Amino acid sequence: MYIKQMDNYSLFINSISWGNLCLIMKTIGLLGGMSYESSIEYYRMINKRVNQKLGDTHSSKCILFSLDFWEIQKHIIRKDWDTAKGLLINGAKVLERGGAELLILCANTAHKFADDVQEEIKIPLIHIADKTAEKISEAGIKKVALLGTRVTMEESFYRDRLKEKYNIDVITPGESDRQLMQDIIFNELCVGIIKDAAKDKFRAIIKSMYKQGAEGIILGCTEIPLLIKQEDSPVPTFDTTRIHAEAAADYALN
Repeated sequence: MYIKQMDNYSLFINSISWGNLCLIMKTIGLLGGMSYESSIEYYRMINKRVNQKLGDTHSSKCILFSLDFWEIQKHIIRKDWDTAKGLLINGAKVLERGGAELLILCANTAHKFADDVQEEIKIPLIHIADKTAEKISEAGIKKVALLGTRVTMEESFYRDRLKEKYNIDVITPGESDRQLMQDIIFNELCVGIIKDAAKDKFRAIIKSMYKQGAEGIILGCTEIPLLIKQEDSPVPTFDTTRIHAEAAADYALN
């Protein structure tokens, strides 16, 4: 009789614990579609992280609002910043109204507008550059190469944030290599095309950055990790997709 009562008590305690876990898990808002290939990775990584933390069949509470990347891309290429920013702000508000309790922009380039988006919503936005910089600092690295789209490499929003907030120096490839990466990202990686030739070109750029003193490589486009892995670099790589996704999951469970 005593054993049976204890078993019932254990089941009761476990049910309370599981219920509390479900109640305290925040709902993540993913503003994705930039591109759909990397948004898939975000969803997978966030749910995997939550499951690793909670076990059993747990998964994340999340809402995905997927933009038409073609619309965003054309405005960014034309440097029509106001229209691109407006699309992101509208998407963020949709997620907030839908019940999201925190927001992530599932693209490095979109963080050019991160502060503008944060001003228009009440829920916290987890900034991809901050979380990446924290990992770089933990590794004791002070000089990194930033690889990504032309906007991410050429505009100041990313490298200035790393320098001013974390004292991390950022270098970028030359003009021809920046264009090469831009073409591979938009014409291949964003539509699920993975080629050995593209990998070789990225490896050559990474090697060049290493020779210029880079102690680490930021894979600063959420599609680049689809192509480049740690074994492709002589120095530590920082997978911004994984770093960002896991940070969002950890925040949701905090």
